[in-house]
Amino acid sequence: MTRSKSDFKILEHIQNTQNITREELEVLLTSEDSSLTEELYRRARETAVAHYGNKIYIRGLIEFTNYCKNNCYYCGIRCANKQAERYRLTMEQILSCCETGWNLGFRTFVLQGGEDPYFTDDRICEIVREIKKRYPECAVTLSIGEKSEESYQAYFDAGADRYLLRHETADEAHYRKLHPEQMSLFYRKNCLKILKKIGYQTGCGFMVGSPGQTVDTLFEDLMFIKELQPEMAGIGPFIPHKDTPFAEEPAGTVETTLRLLAIIRLIHPHILLPSTTALGTIDPKGREKGILAGANVVMPNLSPVNVRGKYTLYDNKICTGDEAAECKACMAARMSSIGYEVITARGDYIK
Repeated sequence: MTRSKSDFKILEHIQNTQNITREELEVLLTSEDSSLTEELYRRARETAVAHYGNKIYIRGLIEFTNYCKNNCYYCGIRCANKQAERYRLTMEQILSCCETGWNLGFRTFVLQGGEDPYFTDDRICEIVREIKKRYPECAVTLSIGEKSEESYQAYFDAGADRYLLRHETADEAHYRKLHPEQMSLFYRKNCLKILKKIGYQTGCGFMVGSPGQTVDTLFEDLMFIKELQPEMAGIGPFIPHKDTPFAEEPAGTVETTLRLLAIIRLIHPHILLPSTTALGTIDPKGREKGILAGANVVMPNLSPVNVRGKYTLYDNKICTGDEAAECKACMAARMSSIGYEVITARGDYIK
């Protein structure tokens, strides 16, 4: 199917206005014209390079607990999953991961975990302070879910620089399909606004292809990103987990994920945009394709190898057996193969 020249004008409009209509989004997501999608990726790629060069920022991911009090229907570490083999890293283990990462050149550490009541505000603050004490030039990113404003402020005061909290969907009806009744989209969105107000470099994001997702819900996601103006956005394909209510649901696609990455780059040109592990899980070249569609961040795993297979938000996750040094060397080689350079700077958002 060949699209008309007017479809190419859509790309000019999006790039010039840094905005998109629902109709334009539908055209770009459903087009079978490979020349249109290649032009979308080219423009997104050039936009990323214009602001960040051909540099790919590398973040060291430390998955420090897979306990979670929430019961989100899509997630393998949901509290109702009795098959999950639970673990928590000690302070010493977390600091050992940071030491390994620092020696390999990592200058950002991402502490990610379920919403685990064991890790009280005092414990999180103690961990953040100790990391910043040992590595004052590093950035610390937290990804530990919904907290009170007082908690977020305490982490920030302890030295946390960034906070990732995927909103998952900006549409209320869709949110209800993905989460139990006690969870609230309004509360989640408000958490993100509080994080911005406090001064964090803030990241939101969503799964591509989650059950019930439509062009309309995706449009709401993009409009929320426009409203929030986050410094980061993490999007990756939905991948079902065998021990969740969505076990039999189809996964999201590489193609739709890449198109959305490129669109986000065009409507928010300065954003830090990861090419995710989930993308690499459903396509052996997924992370490279993400970079070529406008992403500019990768997040190799620094967690101890013996726990990586236990942090399974979805099935068949890659890189669960690699040592940190192997992960970084592999990532650098992959990025170099497509003309990009992995660099070890903190990789802050550039306004």
